[in-house]
Amino acid sequence: MTEKERYIAVWQNCLQIIENNIDPQQFNMWFKPIRPVSLEGSSLTVEVPSDFFRDYIEGAYMDLLKMTLRRALGADARLFYLVHPVQRSQQGMLFPAAHGNVPTNKTVQVPTCQPMKSPNPFVAPGVERVKINPRLNPVYCFGNLVEGECNKMGVNAGESISRSPGKTPFNPLFLFGGPGLGKTHIAQAIGIDIKERFQDPVVLYVTGNEFKTQYMDAVKGNCITDFIAFYQKIDVLIVDDIQDLLGQGSQNTFFNVFNHLHQNGKQLIFTSDRSPADLQNFEERLLSRFKWGLSVELSRPDYATRLEMLKARALREGVSVGDDVLEFLASRINTNFRELEGALISLMAHATLDHKDLTVELARSVTGSIVSEKEEELSIDTIIQTVCEYFNITKETMLSKSRKRQIVQARQIAMYQCRNLIPNCSLSTIGSQLGGKDHATVLHACTTVQDLMATDKIFRQWVEDIEGMMTVKVEA
Repeated sequence: MTEKERYIAVWQNCLQIIENNIDPQQFNMWFKPIRPVSLEGSSLTVEVPSDFFRDYIEGAYMDLLKMTLRRALGADARLFYLVHPVQRSQQGMLFPAAHGNVPTNKTVQVPTCQPMKSPNPFVAPGVERVKINPRLNPVYCFGNLVEGECNKMGVNAGESISRSPGKTPFNPLFLFGGPGLGKTHIAQAIGIDIKERFQDPVVLYVTGNEFKTQYMDAVKGNCITDFIAFYQKIDVLIVDDIQDLLGQGSQNTFFNVFNHLHQNGKQLIFTSDRSPADLQNFEERLLSRFKWGLSVELSRPDYATRLEMLKARALREGVSVGDDVLEFLASRINTNFRELEGALISLMAHATLDHKDLTVELARSVTGSIVSEKEEELSIDTIIQTVCEYFNITKETMLSKSRKRQIVQARQIAMYQCRNLIPNCSLSTIGSQLGGKDHATVLHACTTVQDLMATDKIFRQWVEDIEGMMTVKVEA
């Protein structure tokens, strides 16, 4: 039997077991399209149509898959997915099944409590030489990250750190901003890139709440010294949601960990929902250290970035989505990447499960539960009125041909807000209602506002204040 005949036979045996355990319609929909591509030892690789397809069967049928593979290949059986993008000429992406461990750290020696409970939740008690699971999600890599004005500084700093961890001025790197703006993605992408470039650094991702919980367990087990010693072994420490690291004891312990790592040239990366200056109930000496390196604020993605993200995600999923549908989603959802990505996944799920075409009508139906009706009430007139109120000018002045700097900037901000906050609002429509401008003028205005927001803090504050005023109006 040839190698190809062998892996085909193994997969056919698996299919027979699966077919006897699930609904025939579900079997035809989710398992018939899967094609086996290789078998190395007890590791079987199968090709699936898209990343969404892989995520669905992982969530719905993982227990059945594990049982089936062990029956066919033994206890050490492992499953990998090969996902091809829409353009078959591009290289496919290989993903391990949920029971895989990637990436990995080198083996290190850590002190553990004997016979008490280990202070490190990732290491079994009594083990001295261990591999610390970095706890990084391979999906959160730089290759899957769309760069825009909203995150450019964070991405550039992250790439610089990954080339030389602990040796740049960006230590610590402090990423802050609202939910769903990509803080975790950038932070984990740095860790993943470091693991791909270098073998030796030990990387660990942990949340602020997890660190606090581990500290409390160490105190109860009388193992606080070993707990600190464990964290001092880390070369790249990523702490997500650092604002949750509350409590004098846990902060004092983290202060000691911070000092040791920083003084020894180790890289520190933090994320938070607010800036270091706005963190509440934190020790002043810890806050001052958060400000030592680079603090980067991630802002809401603009329309162009939202559209680019949707295109990239659809390509990664291996699903062909029309430009009109993607443009509709990018216009309708303007809050953050997470909601935008969720809308696309929901749309693909409805189309797949209900056997419907990916149309604007379906997208409008799917996003109805995501975007509130009050958000849809925002109009060009409301935006114009809000901008005029903020700058204390009349609507007639705003729409005039005045070239005074304040008037021009107010008009450009109004155009920018219309483009980003009103679904399906074309450039020509915006221009016609803002002084009879053409679409090229509106596009130039949006680009100018983006550039000024990236370089002028006062100007960016204007834009954010106006957006906040409009949020209050539509919620009133």
